Amino acid sequence: MVKQTTNRPYCGTRLAKFVERRILEMKPRKTQSLIASEAGFAQHTMLANIKVGSSKLPLDRVPGLARALECDPALLFTMAIEQLGGGTTELAIRNIFGTIVTENEAAWLEEIRKASNYSDPSLTSRSRAALRGIFGK
Repeated sequence: MVKQTTNRPYCGTRLAKFVERRILEMKPRKTQSLIASEAGFAQHTMLANIKVGSSKLPLDRVPGLARALECDPALLFTMAIEQLGGGTTELAIRNIFGTIVTENEAAWLEEIRKASNYSDPSLTSRSRAALRGIFGK
């Protein structure tokens, strides 16, 4: 459950947490002000507001912020959609475009295809267990 406050309605969202983490990870190489500038924010406070959950990320800003944060735009877009609230927007996008896949997920899929000789293998309980084992689940 996402805790919301009046001034920071998006503070508990995956996107706010992700942006905060990426800014910290990039701190040795980029300032928050530089990231905001690279993302195309006219007001550098906009990035700070997104980070603390005071503002949501406008969808038209996803590509620029993804470049500035050096992250996958599909992942950032997915998190921005979650911020819109109500599952109807996310559901509509999934119904129209299917599941949004990140570059890393696409690489996994390609390896599965190669490993199976492009045979479209079923996800069995054994293969599911093996996959979960990779991630310690």
